[in-house]
Amino acid sequence: MAGGFGTGKTTLVGSVSEIPPLTTEEVLTQASVGVDDMTGIEDKANTTVALDFGRITITPDVVLYLFGTPGQDRFWFIWDELAQGAIGAIVLVDTRRLGTSFPAIDYFERRGIPFVAAVNRFFGECLYTEEEIRSALELDPAVPLVFCDARDRASSKQALIELVRHAMSRLPVAS
Repeated sequence: MAGGFGTGKTTLVGSVSEIPPLTTEEVLTQASVGVDDMTGIEDKANTTVALDFGRITITPDVVLYLFGTPGQDRFWFIWDELAQGAIGAIVLVDTRRLGTSFPAIDYFERRGIPFVAAVNRFFGECLYTEEEIRSALELDPAVPLVFCDARDRASSKQALIELVRHAMSRLPVAS
């Protein structure tokens, strides 16, 4: 899971993981004032400082290990480590803070890592259509765009299913 600060990455990992997730949440302090853009997430009290980790078993032979990235710029150095060997990524999108999605989208596009954009429906609704969001994010038509509620296990699982389908569609065809 990747995306901007406060998009719901920790929540998504926690909602879908079959094990208690490992999180590296720390309390936001005065040191983040003027550094972290809290617009639209003024009530946020904690932040991921390294990673989130969870796991979900698809079949006895297929297990997905879930890693959530930190959202702030100052922790991006960790992304390269977390992306090694990744089959793909979910980029969580908050339409109230759309600009926070661009760095994650750029990151996966530049590295050729399959990803889906998942609009987190924080309040059950989204004010924008799929076409409006796709256009604003300048998403390639081949990149799936899904809507989810990161708090809801079934919804988060659907986003993961879409990611796995998308990643598998990009695998070379065996001859």
